[in-house]
Amino acid sequence: MAFRQALQLAACGLAGGSAAVLFSAVAVGKPRAGGDAEPRAVEPPAWAGAARPGPGVWDPNWDRREPLSLVNLRKRNLGSGDDDMPPRMDHYKAKATRHIFLIRHSQYHVDASLEKDRTLTPLGREQAELTGLRLASLGLKFNRIVHSSMTRAVETTDIIRKHLPGVSTVSTDLLREGAPIEPDPPVSHWKPEAVQYYEDGARIEAAFRNYIHRADTKQQEDSYEVFVCHANVIRYIVCRALQFPPEGWLRLSLNNGSITHLVVRPDGRVALRALGDTGFMPPDKISRS
Repeated sequence: MAFRQALQLAACGLAGGSAAVLFSAVAVGKPRAGGDAEPRAVEPPAWAGAARPGPGVWDPNWDRREPLSLVNLRKRNLGSGDDDMPPRMDHYKAKATRHIFLIRHSQYHVDASLEKDRTLTPLGREQAELTGLRLASLGLKFNRIVHSSMTRAVETTDIIRKHLPGVSTVSTDLLREGAPIEPDPPVSHWKPEAVQYYEDGARIEAAFRNYIHRADTKQQEDSYEVFVCHANVIRYIVCRALQFPPEGWLRLSLNNGSITHLVVRPDGRVALRALGDTGFMPPDKISRS
């Protein structure tokens, strides 16, 4: 079985004033040439590191914010001893829960040749209104809206934000649609060039590392954040957050304007409250384009 090791990139300045993130792409497995395709033994993604837990084993330090690992890092850097371990542990413990709402953009004109012309359809605008109403009905104090810089995500955000007055918005290129990793099993109807995985995979992984993690230690209250982006990005993020094989992202399906709700607890545990919820939409308003 031959494998291609895709991308090793150093610190990249992230959009929207974000801190630099170190990331690398994932290993992409290829089937045998000729004959029937055999099951592929996909190598562990490069971002997982050498100490990746075995199947079914939760990695408590998945976001590199586990308190003990931060204390040990500081000990190595400063050469301090173990006497002050308890107070240092408390200093590095998160105190708040993050609620992350991942919204897929509404239906758009898929046949437009230029990205800027792929605007929302009339149905798409109705879907965005319904999604905004649904978020507002939850009665939560949303902290911010982060959205992809692609036209369909920007227009979806503009409609949603009308229902969430006073919530700040941030645009980022990191959340743009792309090909995160070669899906397993492969599909015949969607086969991007290898270079697209090479370029998009690292960016989408960087988006995951930048936005999906336990709360900062300075955060005192639970937060509620909305991310308006794209199906591939959301499906990859869900797999990574739950520590499921990321190659399985294409096995999931998301409707336009759907709501996916992830919860990241202070101890780093992650729960999926909802995946692609569109139960708030009438059946004739649901689409998946």
